[in-house]
Amino acid sequence: MSHDEFPTENPAVVTCGLPYANGDLHIGHLRGYIGADAFSRALETIGQETAYVCGSDMHGTPVAVNADQQGVDPEEFALEWHEQYEETFPQFNVEFDNYGHTHDETNTELTQEIVRTLDEEGYIYEKEIQVAYDPEADQYLPDRYVEGTCPYCGAKARGDECDEGCQRHLEPGEVEDPTSTITGNSAEYRERTHKFFEVSEFADFLTDFLDGLEGTSNARNQPRQWIEDGLQDWCITRDMDWGIDYPGEDGDGDDLVLYVWVDAPIEYIASSKQYSERVGTDEFDWEQVWKGDGEIMHIIGRDIIQHHTIFWPAMLEGAGYNKPRGIAATGFITINGKGLSTSRNRAIWAKEYLDEGFHPDLLRYYLTTTGGLQQDVDFSWEAFQERVNGELVGTVGNFWYRSLLFAYRNYEGTPDADVSAAVRERIEGAIGDVRESVNDYDLRGIGQAATQLAQFGNEYIQRNEPWKLTDDEPEKAAQVIRDCVQIAKAVGVLLEPITPDKAQALWEQLGEDGAVADAHLEDALEAPPRTFEEPGELFGKIEDERVAELTEKLEERVEAASDDGDESDDGETENDDTGADEAEGMTDTDDLESLSDERISFDDFQDLDVRVGRIESADGIEGADDLARLEVDIGFETRQVVAGIKQLHDLDELPGEKCVLLANMEKAELFGVESNGMILAAGEEADLLTTHGDAAVGEKIR
Repeated sequence: MSHDEFPTENPAVVTCGLPYANGDLHIGHLRGYIGADAFSRALETIGQETAYVCGSDMHGTPVAVNADQQGVDPEEFALEWHEQYEETFPQFNVEFDNYGHTHDETNTELTQEIVRTLDEEGYIYEKEIQVAYDPEADQYLPDRYVEGTCPYCGAKARGDECDEGCQRHLEPGEVEDPTSTITGNSAEYRERTHKFFEVSEFADFLTDFLDGLEGTSNARNQPRQWIEDGLQDWCITRDMDWGIDYPGEDGDGDDLVLYVWVDAPIEYIASSKQYSERVGTDEFDWEQVWKGDGEIMHIIGRDIIQHHTIFWPAMLEGAGYNKPRGIAATGFITINGKGLSTSRNRAIWAKEYLDEGFHPDLLRYYLTTTGGLQQDVDFSWEAFQERVNGELVGTVGNFWYRSLLFAYRNYEGTPDADVSAAVRERIEGAIGDVRESVNDYDLRGIGQAATQLAQFGNEYIQRNEPWKLTDDEPEKAAQVIRDCVQIAKAVGVLLEPITPDKAQALWEQLGEDGAVADAHLEDALEAPPRTFEEPGELFGKIEDERVAELTEKLEERVEAASDDGDESDDGETENDDTGADEAEGMTDTDDLESLSDERISFDDFQDLDVRVGRIESADGIEGADDLARLEVDIGFETRQVVAGIKQLHDLDELPGEKCVLLANMEKAELFGVESNGMILAAGEEADLLTTHGDAAVGEKIR
């Protein structure tokens, strides 16, 4: 890989975390796949050779458990979901160059080859460990067959992850008070021989790897704490018969298969290989990417950062493969402020969204441009309506339609004039914004570059009023509309990664040949066809009555499921099968367009006791990935404050720094630590607020 600015001369692979083949897709899953698809398209738009690959995760205990419950074979169960995913993704314009699955021959052979290499290089060893066992069922209990308590934070844990608390990976034998999910009885621990991957040998490599890693800050910073705490070797075998066999077993490892997190990421390589075999290495060479100097980018859920930034690069390094250039981790999706819950039917399902008659590009736009990639997004039908009506209908669609319609009626297409220097410069600026956003892994920036260019177009046509110029100043009128048609084409090229269908529809209305997906950024400045047909409106307004109907339907469904089923939130909020968000002292928010209509009085503001503080000490809270305990001097006393900045700041550098603290915030307890106040920060990087001058510690902010 290189760290040259995109586009590079090297081929690239974009991947997204594999979906477990065990249930319906909802918008929490779609955020990652749509985001990765948009990023892949954007790379191609700027001229980067790119393949977007993925596949279904067929193995692991979640699949086996659900198959058991339905009384079917795990392979049959998983293949059914795999086929459904293959049908669903294209309906949201998620176009993989290859979509495989982890149980196919390619992935099986590559997985066993890589594990064999790790073994030969001395990175795998045997060890006697404690494994949960169900005496009544007379079987060992891997991963999701055992539930209990997390030894680090005390939250409920399922098998290999504390998915309702600190989100740590848990090794076999670590879950406290184990219970069998097969019989519901208490389990007991028994000794068992398993294979271990010596991740601890890669600590120095992983530190250097993270230093050079591109992507989102949470993916770069969160793993550092695990390295500092001391890496634990990973048990890479499980007591079950569903999965990929450990290579070269001599009979002593009956019923042992490889842990799902061994073969799952290797599917990225396998899917790339299958793509090369289909199109030929002259078209795309998978070995140049994975064994040479190609560019590898992963778009993943925040709950699987550890697997992709610790376990996976260590495997690649040990087996002699290329490592990821960038890892971008998405935030979670909530519904009306609450986490997604499949057991309580609190989700917007992929099929449900399509059945309601909405175009997939509307959801693509909402999910990719609402906040930063790593920011949590709260979905409501009202917020969805606001973004669609305000930006796609009111800004982009309005500009497209009014400018092309005027051009058609007055000139039967593109007027015979040159693009003005000012408009060319503005389009070039938007092109530069897209390039910068791609290199910053900023999907929102890509979409905003196009939307803001359309906004400029609206202001330009309104300011120049060509309808008043056609009789008295026809040349000037033609110049204005020529500029507007060029802006419209440019917006279509720039918006294609986010809304590919709508961009293609505009492309065709302009009379352009081929596909807008094949256009590069520079094509935004190429002259549109001289003539085109009468345009139609590309976006339709979502009415208030429709939103009220959808909101009521969702609330009724959630309430019915809550009355009939599990009252607890199951934490399913991401593109993997796990992922409850850890409680944080601060919530990231970056949606500058969404200002609250609710106003407070001056008296209410006066009730806020906001003070200048100075951080005296800063320490991470054990068991919490994001939380830090701060001692903050506010003049007349020192306050203990908990803040979600552990992964976003070097805590050793914070003592002595000034901050702004809300002093009369209600006390709260997070991970057993009392928080007496709240420090204020801006943006997803948690930029700590401070004062410009020499305001004294304890000074009240007015």
